[in-house]
Amino acid sequence: QVQLLESGGGLVQAGGSLSLSCAASGRTFSSYAMGWFRQAPGMEREFVAAISRSGGITKAADAVKGRFAISRDNAKNTVYLQMNSLKPEDTAVYYCAAGSFTETPGRYDYWGQGTQVTVSS
Repeated sequence: QVQLLESGGGLVQAGGSLSLSCAASGRTFSSYAMGWFRQAPGMEREFVAAISRSGGITKAADAVKGRFAISRDNAKNTVYLQMNSLKPEDTAVYYCAAGSFTETPGRYDYWGQGTQVTVSS
């Protein structure tokens, strides 16, 4: 069992930056790939970025490539999402998830409660 808790969301102006963190409980954090997803009102949950178990491989959605970076610290049981050059269309609830290294939400076994990110124009 893995419990995930996101933090770091908030309100930021367009062009600004935010750093999200997701702390995991349990001793099996390094057994899971980790992903970040987001969901805007009335929209489906969409893939943002993922990182392999060791942290050696990452992938990101085209919409955030070059602006967002995912990283992890297995010693701290934490995964991060650094978000730069934020746009109003990045506004959403951001979720971290633990599971397989994939863009498919259904392949993740555990989810956090989410943290709101709002980007004003």
